[in-house]
Amino acid sequence: MARVAREMVEKAGVDVDKLVELLVKNASAELTTFYYYTILRVNLIGLEGEGVKEIAETARIEDRNHFEALVPRIYELGGELPGDMKAFHDVSACPPARLPKDPTDVKAILEVLVGAERCAVQGYSEICGMTAGKDHRTYDLALAILNEEIEHESWFSEFLGEGPSGHFLRRGETSPFVSKFMK
Repeated sequence: MARVAREMVEKAGVDVDKLVELLVKNASAELTTFYYYTILRVNLIGLEGEGVKEIAETARIEDRNHFEALVPRIYELGGELPGDMKAFHDVSACPPARLPKDPTDVKAILEVLVGAERCAVQGYSEICGMTAGKDHRTYDLALAILNEEIEHESWFSEFLGEGPSGHFLRRGETSPFVSKFMK
């Protein structure tokens, strides 16, 4: 643990135990979403599904990257991941992004995907609100993840016909905001 880092965050007025709890819950959401998105992506077939598959894959890989970027900060603040994967799954900040009953219903899959992204946006917005001006490292990390989650939401919401977002699929790179935390 980075003792001084935790002390500085506490002195700034952040409830570090609550922050660590939120980070662990969001890390769980990222890893479980990576898993569930794998299943969703495999089922994106046919003319409609193939158009969404690349975007789902980008979001899936970036969610894994978000998990990888969150873990060091959890431990720096004196936290840890649960030792049991089932327990870790069950503390997720977001409900599981499970495959809909009809695995051929691309619209239903898109609704699962956009719902997961909206939950993530809420979670990282909460962390940003808690750490703004107080815990610069966690804030910077949460803001980077939030930027990517907002893009994911916009991609999926456009496929649902909710209107244009102005965001475009990334070509050849993943996690442009979070990559600096993974070096």
